Amino acid sequence: MKPILSTAGIEFRIALRNRWVAIATGLMVLFALVLAAAGAAPTGDIGADRLSVTVVSLTSLAVYLVPLLALLISFDAIAGEVERGTLPLLLTYPVSRSGILAGKLLAHLLILAIAVSLGYGAAALTALWADAGAMTGMAALIRLIWTSVLLGATFLGLGYALSSLARRPSGAAGLAIGLWLALVVLYDLGLLALVVSGADGGPATRSLPGLLLANPADSFRLFNLAAAEAGGAAGGMGGAAASIPLWQSALSLMLWPLVALALALAAFRKVTP
Repeated sequence: MKPILSTAGIEFRIALRNRWVAIATGLMVLFALVLAAAGAAPTGDIGADRLSVTVVSLTSLAVYLVPLLALLISFDAIAGEVERGTLPLLLTYPVSRSGILAGKLLAHLLILAIAVSLGYGAAALTALWADAGAMTGMAALIRLIWTSVLLGATFLGLGYALSSLARRPSGAAGLAIGLWLALVVLYDLGLLALVVSGADGGPATRSLPGLLLANPADSFRLFNLAAAEAGGAAGGMGGAAASIPLWQSALSLMLWPLVALALALAAFRKVTP
């Protein structure tokens, strides 16, 4: 455990020096405050407290921003070591490849946890300042924080896998952006086209729940909206969340980080110094 913690400490200091902590935290706080101000309008219409509605808005933010931040932090985790020529030295240390990945993951997860906690915390303070009854939505906020960390862990693992496969930061960056577009943006557009084509309730429509659960970003959104008291503020996705059992989206959300890290370790084992 000590080599893993040492690796994590080194990675976190590198992130501090490269200002990744400040960048991630600044982005989360900025967007969270904007959504907290703009997303509280429906509270009077749906009868929910201000913080619960803010959490629904933050869920929509997190599903785009957390995966992007995770990939930007992790895309050069291995490729950067290869390009700088430090990977052979790193592999001489008394720590396994799985330990190296675990150390990098701990450091990068800490960065994401700081960013989402401060970002969501700023939005929560805004909601509490405007609505004294918003404290009832605190459980939803805490749930959003730990699920955001799980979502970040998934995309960190996928970023490590891409970094190992590309072996060059430029190539890894391109693959990371492509993966983000595919899973976070284009995937839902494809599902929308599927729903439209199977509007008569055919096999295409019946396969929709399974396809939603197969995507970590959609599992994250489904879990938080299904558990939120203000899920009606999310429109159509709130209806989809209500149709899928909560335990299924929770299970998918918890399994995806393990799958992503297994892929990362398999790819990293193939990297030669």
